[in-house]
Amino acid sequence: MKVEVESQPHSATLRIELPPDEVRKEWDAIASNYARYAKIPGYRPGKAPKPVIERKFRKEIQDELTKKLVSKSYREAVTEKQLRVVSLTNVEDVEFGDDHSLRFRATVMTAPEFELPEYKNIPVELPSTDVTEAEVDTALERLRDQSADFVDTPERPLQMDDFSVIDFDGSVEGVPMSELVPEASKNIHGGKKFWLRLAPDNFLPQFCEQLVGMNKGETRSVQVDFPEDFVLTELAGKRADYAVTLNEMKQKVLPELDDAFAEKLLPGKTLHDLRHTIEHNLEHEKEHEIERAKEAQIVKYLQEHITFDLPPPLLKNETRRALNELVHRNRERGVPDELLKGKEKELIEGAGSLAAHRLKTNFILHRIAEKEALKIT
Repeated sequence: MKVEVESQPHSATLRIELPPDEVRKEWDAIASNYARYAKIPGYRPGKAPKPVIERKFRKEIQDELTKKLVSKSYREAVTEKQLRVVSLTNVEDVEFGDDHSLRFRATVMTAPEFELPEYKNIPVELPSTDVTEAEVDTALERLRDQSADFVDTPERPLQMDDFSVIDFDGSVEGVPMSELVPEASKNIHGGKKFWLRLAPDNFLPQFCEQLVGMNKGETRSVQVDFPEDFVLTELAGKRADYAVTLNEMKQKVLPELDDAFAEKLLPGKTLHDLRHTIEHNLEHEKEHEIERAKEAQIVKYLQEHITFDLPPPLLKNETRRALNELVHRNRERGVPDELLKGKEKELIEGAGSLAAHRLKTNFILHRIAEKEALKIT
């Protein structure tokens, strides 16, 4: 087999030629296989002469031969020339010579070339695995918060930190939000039995602050001034009016931190047992954090000490994949599409950085695995 390689940045062209004897040998093997099973009028199965078989099934034999030899010789050529191939881009100019030789051209995307620094003794700083009492206390408070009950407040006006259950409808200059910005989330339009914790700057601009002092059953008009740079251009710089009715007022009541609380979470266990379990779980979490920190610092070191350009088509495809992941992740978190659209440039830039980091890391780790004769699983 004769192989010529023409290298370009991020790609290579292989011109491969197979000798007649190799092609003829494979041709004969394929033709013989057809001869065994072909039904040719005037001949018993398997008894038709070879020239007859070759005339009748010439295209089929040639197609099978091409597929088999091109694939086999391409792999052998890559190995022979020690090319680091990312993907096979194209196979073209497949030709059979009069002497039964076979020639074709293959274009491949190649991995970047770079030198590895010393990577076996990279310095890392690892956090402690010790769990403090304060960390256990914080975890317990989270569990209390997750186990909280919501009870009706006494008959009094609504105040900050209360949980309100409201009905509200919005409009701008008399036009309902649902008509003005139909693509916006329902939280912009309005809603029924909507739970809202009163806190400064929570929800829409100055919305919660205007609910302070409301009584159960009261309806109040609330004005919201949307900023000039608001993501929904139809609302940017506009004042919206919301009719808000307070249906219920709730307070969050945390359970007592005692053995009864522990029993609900761990039947048959005491508060002391619960603290011990939390401490044990936190230790395991910290052990995982150490592994993640170690990996992150090693990758950061390698990224900073190795420089190379990425194949543009590969980076483009990975950026597209990363962008889809970011959009999907934000949607799962409840981020509305109109907000994502407003951050389109930021998302694309973030996806590009993420894609470049992934690809560069993969190339570096594969090169280390190659040097160490490791198999990537």
